[in-house]
Order: sequence, then structure tokens, then C-alpha cells
Amino acid sequence: MPTNRISTEQLNRRQLLGTRLCDLLLDIHNSPLAPRIDTLYRELKQQGFRFKPHFWFSDDWFCPDGIPGVAIPFYLGHKKLLKLERDMTMDVEGGDTQWCMNLLRHETAHALLNAYRLERRKDWQKVFGNPSKKYPNTYWPKPYDKRYVLNLPNWYAQSHPHEDWAETFAVWLRPNSDWRHRYAGWPAMKKLLFVDSLMAEIHNKPLKVKNKKTEHPLSQIKTTLQDYYDDKLTRYNSDGPEFIDRDLYKLFGHPKRSSSNEPASKFLLRVRKDVIESVEYWGGEYRFRIDRTIRNMARRCDELGLQLNWKEDKVKTELVACLTMLVVDKMLKDGFHITL
Repeated sequence: MPTNRISTEQLNRRQLLGTRLCDLLLDIHNSPLAPRIDTLYRELKQQGFRFKPHFWFSDDWFCPDGIPGVAIPFYLGHKKLLKLERDMTMDVEGGDTQWCMNLLRHETAHALLNAYRLERRKDWQKVFGNPSKKYPNTYWPKPYDKRYVLNLPNWYAQSHPHEDWAETFAVWLRPNSDWRHRYAGWPAMKKLLFVDSLMAEIHNKPLKVKNKKTEHPLSQIKTTLQDYYDDKLTRYNSDGPEFIDRDLYKLFGHPKRSSSNEPASKFLLRVRKDVIESVEYWGGEYRFRIDRTIRNMARRCDELGLQLNWKEDKVKTELVACLTMLVVDKMLKDGFHITL
């Protein structure tokens, strides 16, 4: 059944931002998510599962403790909301089919853990670690650590035993992932084989936890979309790669006051979209933060009077390398920040 009152189709951008989340008219079964959830259910059925997690809209992806279901962010419920999310943050977590399916499988692993209370098993704890370990605010991943599989960005399996479990299950469940070949020789294979054995054991057994509870559903979130994005962008702005003037001088050289050369700021803003895609791919940073850094670079270039003194392709390549280095440097100093 639809959850609330105001149809998104009726609202322009200004009206949408002034709308409370609880007043959005969204139905998960008649949204772009419906075929993806159906695909997930087929994947579970192909593995012989009787388990099917339930889903509801909230303000983020999460699976609450003790609930065999998953919350999905509201902006995936309508094309207008998806566009607004992309306009405001430059990205949409789960916005394309593959990314969304990776997230659905990951969160389903958490729901399955709750449904069968798997973290209480000694063999589970032996493979994945202490489930009661406190979630950190940050974590320092090792990109080439072969003890962990790769499903979500930023080597998320390394952040906590529960996330290690969820990532391993997601890789195991994904059709045609060829995990036996892909992870051959990796220590992570031990975890995949454990999941394979454990799922063969429990797939058709009765659930230990059965409920259709929800937590923090959209119907209870009274903040407006404008306040939601103000808060989200404030959190994004609180962290990000930082540069110094020396980085800019290395990219553009010292001012030469040539009227024929393009201002460095104009060049930065012209190439930023391509650069952001490359840095996000190699560095794993939020697009919004990379964009903010480039815009700050542009402002500082104007203050320093810098121009594009060398060939564009060379500077563009070096800009990607510089920003990626800044992202990695931030990661090594502060780790990846986990949003819970």
C-alpha cells in the first residue's frame, strides 16, 4: 500500500524540497525498485531459500538488529527523487542496476543473519570474528588484502565482521560471479566456502526470527527534503581531500601573465566532470567531496593568478593523479568514515 499523501509527480523542485519525507507518496512495490527486488527473490529461490527479506523506505540503506528486513533510501523510489539526489550530491548510492543489486545482496545478508541468528554460531565467529565488536567511526583498509572479497566500494568488508560476512554472502549469491575461480588462491576463499556450506545447511530450515517490523520508516520522518540535504551536505563537507598551494604550482606553474593562456580556474571547471569520474574510480571518494575540492582549487587559482601553461592532456592527467594522491593521503591519515 502507498505510504503517504503527496504525489511526487505533482511537485516541482522547490515544492519537493519543501515537502516532508513522511508526506511523500511512495510505494515500494510500484517503484523502480520492484523488478530489482524480484530479481533478488529469484536469486534466493535458485539457492533453495525459503527466506525473503521485507523492504521499506527510509532515509538510508540499513538492516536493524533483530529484524529480517531492509530499509532502502527514499530517493530510489521515484525518478524525480533520484534526479534530485544526483543534483544535490552528484551521485546516487544504488542508482544503477548493478550497484543496487550489490547493495540488495549485501543488506539481505544482514537480514539473513538476523533471521537465523547466525552470529551466535561458534563456526561463524571463528571465520568472521567477534560479532559484538564495536563499529568504528573510521577504518583503514588495505586495498590488496586478499583475506576479503570485493562487492561494495572502499573495501567495505574490512570495516567490521558483520560487513565482512555481508560482502562475502553478496559475492556468493551473485549469479555468474564465478567466485571459485575469481578468488582461487585467496585466503578469502575459506570464507566463501564456509558460506557455501552454511547456506546448504540452513537454506530450507525454518527461520528463528520472523517479523515484519520496520525501523525509522519514511512515514515517521518529519524533516523536509531541504533539511535532509542540508544535513547530508554538511556531513559531506566536514571531511574531504585537502590541497596546498604547492600542489597548484606543480600543476600550473607560477603566474606568467600571458593573455593567451586559459585561466587555471576555467580549465579546472571545464574538465572537472571527467576528472571526478576517474578520481572516484581509483580513490573511492564521494563525488561531492571531489567536486568541492576542485572548486576550491579553482578559487585559489584565481587568487594566485594561475593559468594553463602546459598541454591540456598533460595537466588533466596530472590533476587526476594529484587528486587521487590527496584522497589516498586522507584515507591513510583518517581512514574511511562510516555512516551508520
